Amino acid sequence: MKPNVLLIMVDQMRADCISMLNHPVVDTPNLDQLARDGALFQNAYSATPSCVPARASAMTGMSQTATGRTGYQDEVPWKYEHTVAGEFSGAGYHTQSVGKMHVYPTRHLCGFHNVVLHDGYMHYNRLKHQTTTMASQEQTDDYVQWLREKYGADADLLDSGLDCNASTVARPWHLPESLHPTNWVTTQSIDFLRRRDPSKPFFLNMSFVRPHPPLDPPQAFYDMYKDVELPDPPVGDWAMREDDSKSGLNPVTAEGVVPKQRYHRAQAAYYALITHIDHQIGRFLQVMQEYGVYRDTIILFASDHGELLGDHHLYRKSLPYEGSAKVPFILADPGNHLNIQKNTPVDSVVEMRDIMPTLLDAAGISIPGSVEGKSVVPLCRGETGLIWRDYIHGEHEFGKTSYHYITDGNEKYIWFSQTGVEQFFDLLDDPEEKRNLAGISDYSDRVRHRRDQLIKELTGRDEGYTDGESLIIGKPAKAVQDNLL
Repeated sequence: MKPNVLLIMVDQMRADCISMLNHPVVDTPNLDQLARDGALFQNAYSATPSCVPARASAMTGMSQTATGRTGYQDEVPWKYEHTVAGEFSGAGYHTQSVGKMHVYPTRHLCGFHNVVLHDGYMHYNRLKHQTTTMASQEQTDDYVQWLREKYGADADLLDSGLDCNASTVARPWHLPESLHPTNWVTTQSIDFLRRRDPSKPFFLNMSFVRPHPPLDPPQAFYDMYKDVELPDPPVGDWAMREDDSKSGLNPVTAEGVVPKQRYHRAQAAYYALITHIDHQIGRFLQVMQEYGVYRDTIILFASDHGELLGDHHLYRKSLPYEGSAKVPFILADPGNHLNIQKNTPVDSVVEMRDIMPTLLDAAGISIPGSVEGKSVVPLCRGETGLIWRDYIHGEHEFGKTSYHYITDGNEKYIWFSQTGVEQFFDLLDDPEEKRNLAGISDYSDRVRHRRDQLIKELTGRDEGYTDGESLIIGKPAKAVQDNLL
């Protein structure tokens, strides 16, 4: 029988929040063990770092231009011929997703045999004055139904008083830990092991909503960090210094100077949510061993994007900086099915679109021609003579700060398309992106080289970002390309 495949997705987790990467505070023993059982990628990125476009690339293996999602926009139907779940289902796997999907329509299966759904608080299906019955969260969300059965008919996602985008406000989870959404994803995934068809290999997507806000870890995990000295966020020479508008006082702010104690609590809660997830992953891995499937399973762990967490006085995601765009990415092979070099870091630059071909390759399933990503399995084997990509191109429609970026993991070029502002960072010498080197003569050749790569990527785009020779400032950016509408 072919190996089982487990895709563990988290939402809004920074790449640096793994203890094996020497984070000064965060403890992730089970992720460390997965990395020991496989390969830890040190330059993994989300090309379009927000939930919908990132997940579209992960599900289809396509770039943001091919998926048509070059920014964040809800309620745009998913109409993709080939998805990772669909290919596994067609190859005889028993497939299921548990947790976050963030697709449209909300209950779209995307090729899975079954979806046990919790997307978190979704504004478009919570607006009672305009939401249709079949799109409302009461009808679509399995966790909300389960929570009300367990705790009471009035229980809701808003009971803690925390907003789903409040990256600066935190408090401990107010109910028993077993009722937390993170525990629920694990509980439902364990139930899948009980109910799966044992005559088939399985493909399971465990998709946690956290550490995306609300920042509500169970008390035991919050206590691990609340009294610990936590690292100060980096602030670049290019970053805002004054917060005249007091944006930092907005609980759902994307920027600003946040009161020191409020920031400390948010930071502690964010780290606590990651350790909570790690422990629940450990819980699931133990049950996999009880069912005898652990060593027969290929495991990939990744996040759809990161969290700025106060870096450069910025919060949330969508921007091209390391806290937002760089993500954790681990391929584990406990049973040695793939002959990979274990406990070995990989420096090659990878991204969301590599998830689908990697998992199909690991299972020996043909990769559809629509897939633009590449399997990372050869990288994990240390194959000699392997030709890999030189860089990735990322972008995001983000109003006046819409941008494009080019990175190979060693340096990064950013072009803000509405203003023409350029940034260039030497990530080897300056991994926290504190010094903008664009405009410094010593780096002009390197900036020009990366700019030329971006021009090549943007040539022929409908927005008219380039004439093939230079970048054109001020062309309206799109969250969704015309081919998807």
